[in-house]
Amino acid sequence: MLLNKSKSPLYYQLAEIIIEEIKTKNLKEDDKILTEREYCEKYNLSRATVRQGIAYLEKKGYLYKIQGCGTFVSSRVLKQKLLKFYSFTEEMKKQGKTPESKMLSFKEKIAGEKIAQELNLDKEEKIFELVRLRLADEDIYMYEKTYLPVKKLLNFSKKDILNTPLYDVLQKKYNIIFSKATERFSVLSADKKISEALEIDEKSPIIKLQRWTYTGIEKIEYTVSFLRGDKFEFEVDLEDN
Repeated sequence: MLLNKSKSPLYYQLAEIIIEEIKTKNLKEDDKILTEREYCEKYNLSRATVRQGIAYLEKKGYLYKIQGCGTFVSSRVLKQKLLKFYSFTEEMKKQGKTPESKMLSFKEKIAGEKIAQELNLDKEEKIFELVRLRLADEDIYMYEKTYLPVKKLLNFSKKDILNTPLYDVLQKKYNIIFSKATERFSVLSADKKISEALEIDEKSPIIKLQRWTYTGIEKIEYTVSFLRGDKFEFEVDLEDN
């Protein structure tokens, strides 16, 4: 029920109710929601207010319209702009989703040749390995492994990142300033391990994303993520200078 005494605008209150309806009624992609007229009658709202609420959810990516047919639930695809430094947690919040990270493994280990090469370390140096599932609104979006040099992160522990984004910990606890990040994308078919982690069919299309994050000229992070192909699309703006 709309709270008319709330400080939030009525259209925003309606938007929140529609989002809750999508969740509680388990509405799926392409399911039709109520008509504008039905929302007007149900919540005693003007047509202008209902249109504003629905337009807001269209902009946020929750809904889409088909002229003459109605308004439908959008695909839960994350549209990620490139050419910009970002974090999964912050991007989810911007899109009105609730982010969550499930820690599958946290350990300190010897880097070995592969990871040492990615982080410009000696192969005998120690690294932290974090294995996580990244979710939004309880849907699994990616399975990722992150590697960090132990020598740069004194007293770093699993507890640090249970409720705080990794990049916030690196910036606030260790005063690390990110200078740049390099990313590499490739398209693969999910093997058995990845398909089980992402809860998708084996051989489903996935995106492999590798990221090298720098502080100055040193690498502070190497992450390899496996993204569900049905949850992500990437966008680049090209400008004529």
